Amino acid sequence: MNKLSKFCNELSNHTHIKPQIFLSPATGYRARAEFGFNKNYYTMIEDGQKIFMDASCIPHASIQKIMLELLSKINDSELMYKKLFQVNFRTSGIKILVTLIYHKSLEDDWIQLARDIQNNFKNISIIGRSKKQKVLIGDENLTTICSYENSSFKILQNDLVFFQPNHYLYSSMISFITKQLINQKDLLELYCGCGSFTLPLASKFKKVFATENNRHAIRLLKESIKLNDLSNIETARLSDDETSSALANERPFRRLKNIDMQSYEFSHILVDPPRAGLSNETIKLSMQFENMIYISCNPETFLRDIVKLGRKIESIGVFDQFANTKHLEVIASLK
Repeated sequence: MNKLSKFCNELSNHTHIKPQIFLSPATGYRARAEFGFNKNYYTMIEDGQKIFMDASCIPHASIQKIMLELLSKINDSELMYKKLFQVNFRTSGIKILVTLIYHKSLEDDWIQLARDIQNNFKNISIIGRSKKQKVLIGDENLTTICSYENSSFKILQNDLVFFQPNHYLYSSMISFITKQLINQKDLLELYCGCGSFTLPLASKFKKVFATENNRHAIRLLKESIKLNDLSNIETARLSDDETSSALANERPFRRLKNIDMQSYEFSHILVDPPRAGLSNETIKLSMQFENMIYISCNPETFLRDIVKLGRKIESIGVFDQFANTKHLEVIASLK
């Protein structure tokens, strides 16, 4: 039984609603890709085995285009490849951010070599990282253009924040969510990241209050709000449990001193938790909201939480973000 059939079969134990299925091409879909580095090759773990490669068909075409040549440049110099253990890529479709992560300090001679490599490519930035050290060569942030319906948004990201990885399905996810919305007032969003859903959904609500525990993501989201000239989004660096505590008035938060929580009339809550799913405090908080949008990267914890939430599934979309793997993304509208 393939993963889609398996999930649909398990879902039928909880609802009669049939999910909409959104498929991705099997190649060129990842706008964010991470590889190990070992013995002068990129590496990945597949079925418990380490795979050595000099290129991959999975990342976006702009990343594929530079992988082999970049590897050759790294392998030309012992200074570049010695104690290098990870190579990460991100792309906006035009510009690429390459992060090289080391088990050593990066000195001036490394910096000069990295600059020379960057000058050999068009539209790339290089970040060198080691313990307590960051070396930036080029722009640190990527500006991704998100387009859906007749709107487009500029969303800033960098190598320290989560961003939706599938180049093809991202706009479909936003479109699916907007089609499920009814009687919108204000939106509470937890785990907002750098705003990949916050920004495009803002026009669908009177006001949005978005929280996230990653300080880098919140900083970028605030910059993106200004970049898009939006005035109905407020943000705070709060974890899921801290957000629950703040809304329950259990204790004051200095990070909320300029935000009037009493001014909100929330009609919807949107959650996009990590693979571990929702905490008990978040589940308790969600009971205050008539409408819930649950975005899950782990069908197992999603189905577990559905039982705990005790909500009716109004609609559900299944997004095969990672073709030819066991992973699925799920978006559900819950009443």
